[in-house]
Amino acid sequence: MRLNSPMTNPAPPALDIERLRAETPGCESVTHLNNAGSALPPAIVTQAQVDHLRLEESIGGYEAHARAQNHIDAVYDSVAALTHSRRDQVALLESATAAWGRGFAAIHNTRPLGAGDRVLASSNEYASNVLPILQLARSRGVTVEFIPDGTDGCTDVGAFTSMLGPDVAVVAVNHCPSQNGLVNDVAAIGTALRASGSDAWYLVDACQSVGQLPVSASVIGADFLSATGRKFLRGPRGTGFLVASDRAITELEPFPLDLHSAVWQSDGYEVASGATRFESWEKSYAALLGLGAAVDYALDCGIDALAARIQQLAGYARSSLAGVPGITVLDRGAHPSGIVTITHSSIPAPELAARIKSAGVNVSLSTPDYSRIDFDGHGVEGLVRISPHAYNTHDEIDTLVTIVVSLT
Repeated sequence: MRLNSPMTNPAPPALDIERLRAETPGCESVTHLNNAGSALPPAIVTQAQVDHLRLEESIGGYEAHARAQNHIDAVYDSVAALTHSRRDQVALLESATAAWGRGFAAIHNTRPLGAGDRVLASSNEYASNVLPILQLARSRGVTVEFIPDGTDGCTDVGAFTSMLGPDVAVVAVNHCPSQNGLVNDVAAIGTALRASGSDAWYLVDACQSVGQLPVSASVIGADFLSATGRKFLRGPRGTGFLVASDRAITELEPFPLDLHSAVWQSDGYEVASGATRFESWEKSYAALLGLGAAVDYALDCGIDALAARIQQLAGYARSSLAGVPGITVLDRGAHPSGIVTITHSSIPAPELAARIKSAGVNVSLSTPDYSRIDFDGHGVEGLVRISPHAYNTHDEIDTLVTIVVSLT
């Protein structure tokens, strides 16, 4: 049932909000509207980690790993169900940035990028994805071009198509940017890329979409889809994953390899056959099991139901804040994500975020260095980000709005 397409459930079941809150201990002590940063985990996620750490404490790390192997293997199945992929396409890593970086490094290791190669990136791309590309621009002469936004603020698929050519080696697009509330049509971009006949590698950052929206790797058609555990998925910090295409698994060799991603043989080495080639041996297996618990929790709730609830709360926050004097809601796109972004006409964003936090509501500050092209292009010097999850309530949104009103 978990492998069905999201479109097969047009009417998601209602969530039991009181149960979600009861299963989230942090709800008792904080109003947490920073789920796009790091969400409050359900108790089962924390317990999965503690149980494994206690097992390591009592019998040893390797021995605990061996005893938990079936549960560790099941995490791959859970992530595959979440992303509508196969388990052999899943690599488990320590962050979304590490996942994206492993994919990008494998591309460069297999066929080094240099002068004459173009990389196309969405204008709202996250800094940690752009910086490695800029490194190759500086050291190897790679050309970096940013895809313009359309009239709705999203990455313009038509403009992207017109930019394609045989010299385009890599395309990098952010599914849900963290600083403007929009949702890019990464599936349409993937379709346009393949229809053009381009053999460019396609990387999609799904860091903010996984957990708050249905995400299908097979529909998107990316060679690499990267995500984190700590955000809307409500997993532990220090966890992430990569979903690799069959082409990536077949044609790319990561660098560096280790004894988990390859086997050292008497006449050389053999790279692992599946996406585990993008992993390394050493990781926090307690955190990995926490990630698996978070994915299973989200699947049990129902991704469609979670998405509907998050969208409803974000819409309520957006409309409520838009009526506050001095507040500008910056979100773009015809169908915004669960991320709400605001500025104040007279209070700088760092001060606004600090004052909201000091009043007991967790929000986040975003600054231009997070996404330079997007911030500079829209003349934004900083913003406050509000990101509710399904366990949040309308009363908590009202509390936020009351705080903001009191500051004006």
